[in-house]
Amino acid sequence: MRNRHSARIAREDKRDWVVKRRERTRQLIELGGLVAKAGLIDLTDDDRAVIFGLLVEAAARLRSEDRDNALLLWRRRGRRAYEALAPEREPRP
Repeated sequence: MRNRHSARIAREDKRDWVVKRRERTRQLIELGGLVAKAGLIDLTDDDRAVIFGLLVEAAARLRSEDRDNALLLWRRRGRRAYEALAPEREPRP
């Protein structure tokens, strides 16, 4: 019973730093979900150096003169991939 009470208090904590930490945690979980949805975990056998290398490569491309073309291409691919997953996705509250 004491643990439930402590958990409830933690969930309802509205201090600025707690709210920011919670938001950052949610963002990181969502981004990890995107890595999983893209199939990168299975395709790389969960090799985090490879996944990180892919992300570093993407960041380098976004720093280049080809940024706008890369964003346009990746946005289109991402939207198509989301549409293909639509029947699987759970509706967001």
